[in-house]
Amino acid sequence: MTDEAPEGVSSRRAPRIALGGALKQSVLRFGPRSMTRNPVMFVVYVYAIFLAVLTAVPALFPDLTGAGTGFSRSYALAITAILFLTIWFSTLSESVAEAQGRAQAESLRQIRTGTLARRWRPDGTEERIEANRLRKGDVVRVGQTELIPLDGDVIDGAAEIDESMMTGESAAVLRESGGDKTSVLGGSRVLRGRITVRVAVDPGGGFLDRMIRLVEGATREKSPNELALTLLLSAFTIILIVTILTFDFMLSASGVVIVQLSTLLALLVCLMPTTIGGLLPAIGIAAVNRVSYANVVAKSGRAVESAGDLDVLILDKTGTITTGNRIAVELLAAPGIGKETLTEAAALASAYDETPEGRSIVRLAARRGAARSGARPEVAKVLPFTPERRVSGVVLADGHEILKGAVASIVALTGELPPDLDRAAKDAAARGMTPLAVSQDNRALGIVLLKDVVKPGIPDRLRELRMMGIRTIMCTGDNRLTARAIAKESGVDEFVAEARPETKLELVNREKAAGRLVAMTGDGTNDAPALARADVGLAMNSGTSAAKEAGNMVDLDSDPTKILEVVSLGKQLLITRGGLTTFSVTNDVAKYFAILPAIFVGVSGVAFLNVLRFTNPGLAVLATLLFNAIIIPLMIPVALRGAPFRPRTAVELLRNNLLVYGVGGFASAFVGIYALYELLSYLVVSPWIAPTIAAVAHLLGS
Repeated sequence: MTDEAPEGVSSRRAPRIALGGALKQSVLRFGPRSMTRNPVMFVVYVYAIFLAVLTAVPALFPDLTGAGTGFSRSYALAITAILFLTIWFSTLSESVAEAQGRAQAESLRQIRTGTLARRWRPDGTEERIEANRLRKGDVVRVGQTELIPLDGDVIDGAAEIDESMMTGESAAVLRESGGDKTSVLGGSRVLRGRITVRVAVDPGGGFLDRMIRLVEGATREKSPNELALTLLLSAFTIILIVTILTFDFMLSASGVVIVQLSTLLALLVCLMPTTIGGLLPAIGIAAVNRVSYANVVAKSGRAVESAGDLDVLILDKTGTITTGNRIAVELLAAPGIGKETLTEAAALASAYDETPEGRSIVRLAARRGAARSGARPEVAKVLPFTPERRVSGVVLADGHEILKGAVASIVALTGELPPDLDRAAKDAAARGMTPLAVSQDNRALGIVLLKDVVKPGIPDRLRELRMMGIRTIMCTGDNRLTARAIAKESGVDEFVAEARPETKLELVNREKAAGRLVAMTGDGTNDAPALARADVGLAMNSGTSAAKEAGNMVDLDSDPTKILEVVSLGKQLLITRGGLTTFSVTNDVAKYFAILPAIFVGVSGVAFLNVLRFTNPGLAVLATLLFNAIIIPLMIPVALRGAPFRPRTAVELLRNNLLVYGVGGFASAFVGIYALYELLSYLVVSPWIAPTIAAVAHLLGS
C-alpha cells in the first residue's frame, strides 16, 4: 500500500509501508490506555466489553437478560462483534498513518552511519572520536568526501555539499563561512573543499533526528483545532448518552418497550460521530507526513494547521517573488555617443565581472554586436566592486578607465548626467528596473537597464492566495519606485520598501496586534526574531542555525517560495478534517431513518419513519451498525491523501463541502445500509449459510 503527496507539492515520493506491521499495531491498540486517547471510540469500547460480558454470562444481569426482556444471545453477539470491528477499523486508520511515518523514518535512518569526527581541541591538536560523543559548541574539521557528523555552522572555509539523501536534490549546494549560507546538516557529504564546522546541536537534537521523531508520530501534539474538535465530539457523545437514557425512560413510562438493550446500544453507537472520531488522529498524522514529503520539517502539527488559517503572508522580494538575478535588457546611449561606443564600453566594463548581472551585460552586448564581448581584454588593472565606491570596471593597457555602477556614483565621478539620460534613468526606476551608468575617462556614455524578473507563476499563486483571503506583503530593501513596479507586476497586495533588518519583526508585530495569523520566510540571523514571532516561520536550510531554531518549519530545499506550498498543505488539512466531519454528521442523520423504525416496531403512527421499507427490524439494526463500522476503512484513503484542494473563496469551499461531503454522506448511508440489509436478508435464507447461522444461534442459546 502506498500514498503519494499532492500533485505539484511533493519533491519526494512516499515510501512503501508495511501493511502487516500496521495490522499488528492496530490490534495492540486495543488496550484501555490507548483507547482513552480517543473519547468517542472509548465509549464504543466500553459498550462492546459490556455487551461481550452480557452475552458470555447473561446470568450476571438477570434484569437485562431474563424472561420478558426479549434478550437474544445471538443478536447481542452479532452487535458485539460489529462494535469490536468498528473499534479495530478506528485503530487501523491511525496505525496505517503512523506506518507511513515509520517507513519514511526508516529511510531517513539509513542516512546515519557510524561517523567518526575530527574534533579540534583548544590547544590546536586533533582527535578522532565518534560523532555521538560530540557536544554543542565543539569544532570539527571536515574534508573532501567526508560526512558532516552533526548539524552546525561553517566558521572557516567553503565546500560543495551533497544533501541529496535528505532533500532528494541531486545538485550540490555551496556552504561557506560568513553571510547567511553557513548551516550544514549532519549526514550530508562534502564533495569538494574543506570546512571547519562549529556543532550547533547535541547528539539526537539535529534536524534529521527531529524529522524522524516527527514523522513517526512520537512527538506529535494535537493542534488547538484538533483539541477543540475532540472536546466537541466528546460533549456531543455525552449529550447523546443522556438523551438515549432519557429516551428509554420516557418510552418505558409511556408503556412502549424497546426490543432489547442491544438495540438501544446500537442506536447510541450509530448516532455517535464514530466516523470522524475514528479518523481524526490519522488526519493529523497524515498532514505532517505530507508536509515532510515536500522536504519541509515541521516542528509541530500546530505549525501545519496554522498555515491553513493564515491571514497575512510576508514575502521577500529577491529569491521569492523575483528570480534574484537581475538581467540586462536595454542600453541607452547619451546624446552624441554612438550605440556602438556604449555597447563596447559596457562589454569591457563587465568583462571581469563574474556576477550574474555582469555576465548578462556581456551577453546583451554580444547580441548588440560588441566585437570584444567574447574574450577578456588585456588590462592594466581590474577595478572590483566595493560597497564604498559602488562602481567596477577596468583600466585598459592604453590607460583608458572604463567604469559601470550606480547612477549616483558615476555622477559623483563625472558630474551630472545629460537631462535626457537622467530622465530615462528615473523612468526606468519607476518601471521597476535598475539603471547602471557607464563612463569612460570620467565621461558618461549611457546607461544599462537591469530588470529583476518576476518568477514564472508567481502572479497566479498570489492571485490564488488572495482568493483564499490571504493578504500578501512584499518586504524589500529597494527604493519605493522599484518596489512599487515589482509589486504591481507580481500582484502582491502591499509592499514595504527600503526595509531595514528589523522591519520584518515590526511587520509581524503590527499584524499580530490586529489579531491576524502571520507567516514569513527567512534565512539570516537577523530574521530569527521575526521567524520566532510569526505563527508560521519557514526557515531556509541553507541559512543560519539561529534562523532554523527560531522558525517552526525548515525547508530542506531552501526555496523561499515553498511557503506558498505549505499554505496549500495547511488548507488541505483543514478541508480534509472539515469534509470528513461533515460526512460523519450527515451519515449519522441518515442512520436515524434506518434504525428508528426498528426501535419503534409495533408502535402505531410512526411507520412513516421507515423510508427504506425494512421488514425485519433486527436485520435493519445490524445493517446500520455494520455500515457504521465499514465506512471508517473506506474513508481512510481520504484521510491519508487529503481531500482534493483547489484555491477557492470561503463561500465556494463551504458550498463544495456541503455538496460533496454533506450530500454524499447522506446518500451513501442510505445506499450502503440498504445494500447491507439486502445482503443480510439473503444470507439468512441462503440454503448454504442459513443452517450455519441457525447452528451458531442454537449453540449460543444452550
